[in-house]
Amino acid sequence: MGAVRKQQIQPGIARWRFALVAALLCLLALALVYHLARLQVLPEAERGYRFLQDQGRARTIRTEEIAAYRGSIVDRNGELLAVSTPVHSLWANPQLLREASADDLRRLAAALEMKPAALAKRLDKYRNKEFMYLRRHLAPEQANRVLSLDTAGVFAKKEYRRFYPAGEVVAQLLGFTDIDDSGQEGLELAYNDWLSGQPGAQQVVKDLKGRTVQDLATKREARPGRDLRLSIDMRLQYLAYRELKRAVSENGAASGFMVILDTRSGDVLAMANQPSFNPNNRRGVKAAAMRNRALIDQFEPGSTVKPLTALAALESGRYQPHTPIDTNPGYIRLPGKTLVDHRNYGVIDLTKVLTKSSQVGTTKIALDLEPNSLRELFYRLGLGEAVGSGFPGETAGILPSRSRWHPIERANFAFGYGLTVNAVQLAQSYSVLANAGLKRPVSLVLSGDKVSAEPEQVVEGRLAEQVTAMLETVISQEGTGKRAAVEGYRVAGKTGTVHKVGSDGYADNRYRSVFAGFIPADKPRLAAVVVIDDPSHAKYYGGEVAAPVFGSVMAGAMRLLQVSPAELPSAEQQLAAQLSERGKKS
Repeated sequence: MGAVRKQQIQPGIARWRFALVAALLCLLALALVYHLARLQVLPEAERGYRFLQDQGRARTIRTEEIAAYRGSIVDRNGELLAVSTPVHSLWANPQLLREASADDLRRLAAALEMKPAALAKRLDKYRNKEFMYLRRHLAPEQANRVLSLDTAGVFAKKEYRRFYPAGEVVAQLLGFTDIDDSGQEGLELAYNDWLSGQPGAQQVVKDLKGRTVQDLATKREARPGRDLRLSIDMRLQYLAYRELKRAVSENGAASGFMVILDTRSGDVLAMANQPSFNPNNRRGVKAAAMRNRALIDQFEPGSTVKPLTALAALESGRYQPHTPIDTNPGYIRLPGKTLVDHRNYGVIDLTKVLTKSSQVGTTKIALDLEPNSLRELFYRLGLGEAVGSGFPGETAGILPSRSRWHPIERANFAFGYGLTVNAVQLAQSYSVLANAGLKRPVSLVLSGDKVSAEPEQVVEGRLAEQVTAMLETVISQEGTGKRAAVEGYRVAGKTGTVHKVGSDGYADNRYRSVFAGFIPADKPRLAAVVVIDDPSHAKYYGGEVAAPVFGSVMAGAMRLLQVSPAELPSAEQQLAAQLSERGKKS
């Protein structure tokens, strides 16, 4: 009886369990259908579906940088001096590239002009990275040859490379950029923020091999940099560079530099350096060749400051251009040193002191003036402070200030020793003389973050004009600067021959040859300074080495700028004037 009941109960339990499992499966199926419906159909589930979709796509969407175009640099007439050209840089995902076959890697190395071992070494170095450069700054056709191999994990990105059409002619002034097109030297560095653009950003979809399969929205447009217009006139720059290079070579000099200013505006029209370098290929270039000597090198100006000493004499009221000065017997003894002229000039006037560049005459003037009057005048003319060009590394020079000046210090100071200047400062001081005492700020740029300043009257115009007339005699046949003469134009200037400092003081056989002047003397347009450093041949005087460079460059500049020649007196008038002058002396 009990056995019969047990057999009757077991089938009932089995049916109940089956029904329970079936019900659970149905509920699970309904839940799945409901969830799918929410994802695909129901409006309130749309946000959740998009979230999951975005999570999937996020694994392949990347944001890539769009390179910005760097602004160009041009001269005052629009001639292109620096421009960024589009190039391609090849890069690879090392984790994908390592999966390439040995043959593929050999072909890739050959196309990249690399040794297979070098490529393998780079792959090993970056094996845990997802990015490494293969070659930077390739021309598009070169990059396409590599990409045509279709090697897995190799890609290209657009970049820009800086190119300098004028090459070495203006290299030190412009400077250069690095491989990422960022300024490293010169005006490229000084105006990097002005020239640099703002990179853009682009969203792209990449496949599992890292290849771009779809461009999405541009998140940020690339903003190009701004162009920079310089004050430089490349016609004069080429001319100055050519003549400077010739002079350095012919005189066996270590280096040389020249600067030309527009006296009417203060604009730098030319700034040439030797030796120079090719900014488009800097491999093996020495740092000394990259230096802009015209603004960075400071030197003792020597006799080129004697006109400033003469100006101080005129300002004192004790001297006039024809005030006699006794230079007998051709030398003067000071405590610790004897200063000597080339010969005994006897009694000469202030003008002749400049004409003959008399050390004795200059010394007597300096000792007769108030001790600090020279320094104060030099500072007013722009010495001892930076000209404010904005060029990286510009020097201010050294203008010593003393509570007590020894006689030899006063004498040295008066003829250009014991102080230092750069070429632009010296040119600016001569520009003040050319402008009848008006000092104009010096500028290298016509656009960009240019700081404008008003001209300042620092010297009485009448006195500056008297010094100008005195400087014209230096260029005469009896003056030290006759080789700076330019036919048809009146020239004012001064030579300088400076002993260089060696390990044991001033060297007896090493010199710096200098010439400073302006043209035309009657209606000045250009002021210039030429410095030839350490000429090693027989000639070393400023009048022999530097003055001819000034004369050649200024002759060409007058033609290029179409400056009319002066109405010079006829030969008969010049002879009559000479006879009249002799009559006055007798």
